[in-house]
Amino acid sequence: MKITGLITEYNPFHNGHLYHIQKARETTQCDLLICVMSGHFVQRGEPTILNKWQRTQAALEHGVDLVLELPYPYVVQSAKHFANAAVRILELIGCTDIVFGSESNDLESLQLMAELPINVDGLKEHLNQGMGYPKAYGMVHGSYYPNDILAIAYLKAIQNTTIKAHTIARTNHYHDETIESDIASATAIRKAVRLHQDVSNTTPMAKTLKHAQPIAWDNYFSYIQTKLISLDKHNLSEIFLMDEGLENHLSKQIKHAQDFESFMQSAISKRYTRARIQRALVHLLTHTKRSEISRLAPITSLRVLGFNEKGQDYLKRFRADEHVHIASRFNQVPPSYRSIEMRATLVYAHALDAKERLELIQREIEGPILYKKST
Repeated sequence: MKITGLITEYNPFHNGHLYHIQKARETTQCDLLICVMSGHFVQRGEPTILNKWQRTQAALEHGVDLVLELPYPYVVQSAKHFANAAVRILELIGCTDIVFGSESNDLESLQLMAELPINVDGLKEHLNQGMGYPKAYGMVHGSYYPNDILAIAYLKAIQNTTIKAHTIARTNHYHDETIESDIASATAIRKAVRLHQDVSNTTPMAKTLKHAQPIAWDNYFSYIQTKLISLDKHNLSEIFLMDEGLENHLSKQIKHAQDFESFMQSAISKRYTRARIQRALVHLLTHTKRSEISRLAPITSLRVLGFNEKGQDYLKRFRADEHVHIASRFNQVPPSYRSIEMRATLVYAHALDAKERLELIQREIEGPILYKKST
C-alpha cells in the first residue's frame, strides 16, 4: 500500500495547498494521503489565523484522508526539530513517500546538502560567513528560501527511514505580501484578511475567514508585556528557548513599546531574529519550561485531528507495534504532552470572545473530525 505524507501548517489552507495535494497524489499515485499539521501555533512562532479544527476540516474537504497533529513542543521549534518530529510521525503511521514544496525544486541538490555535515538551522549564517560547502553555497547563495531549508531538514530526517522523497515547485515566495494571482502566499492572504480585502479567489477558506475572528500577535501584546515585566529574570530564564540573554533583552525592549510590531522592531537584531523571538514569546505565553521539554518522552502517540472514511478505515486496520499508540481522543494523549497542548489551547483561545473561547476549549477534549463526502 502506497501512503504519502505531507507536513503542513495550512495557515490558512489556500489554493497553493490544494495544488500541493493534487500534485502529491499525481506524483506518487498513493492509496492514502496523510498530513501532519501544526496545531494552534506555527513553526515561525505565530498564532494561526484560524484554529486547528477549522484547518483540519478544510484539509479533509480538499483531498487529505487523515490529519495528525504535530505536538506543540516540536512545532514552535527550529527547522531541524520541527522536521525530525514530523517525519517521525509519518514513519510511525506507515508512510512510504513524502512530498514537499521547494523554491528550487532541485531534489538532487537538496539531497546533496542534506548529506553534508551541516546544521540546517544555521545554514544561512554559515554560508554567509563563507564556510565551505561550495556546491551547497552555489545553490542557495542570495536566496535562502524557507521551503528549501525545510526541504533539507526533511531530507536529513528521512535518511534512516524507508520513506521516499518527492519535491514540487512553489509557485510563489513564502513571504510575498501581495496577492498577484489565485495562488498567493499564506502571508499575503493573512494580510489581506486583516485589511478586510476579498480573498475568495485565493483560498477555499474565504467564507470562514470573513466571518471568523482572525487571530494575530496584537491580541497577545498586553499579556506578553505583563509577563515580561512581572516575572523575575530567574523565572524568565527557565522558559524554553529563552536563552543567551534573550530574557534580559526582551524585558528591556518591552518597557517602551506601544504595540507588538513596535516591540518587535526594537527587539530584532543580528543576534535575535524575528522567528527566534516569536518562538520564545509563544513559550512564554504557554509558560513552557526548558526542564519540561527535556523530560518529554520520544513521540510514540499519534493524535488524530480528523479523517475521512478511507482514513478511518486505515486506522482501524493499522497494525502498529507495541511502541505506537493512536490517540483518537484527548484523554488518550500521554499526560506530559496533554498538559502542554491544553495550555497552548488556553493561550490561543485567550484572543477570542467568551463564547468562542469556551467552545474551542471544549472542542480540544472531544474526538476527531469525521468528514463524509455528500452524495
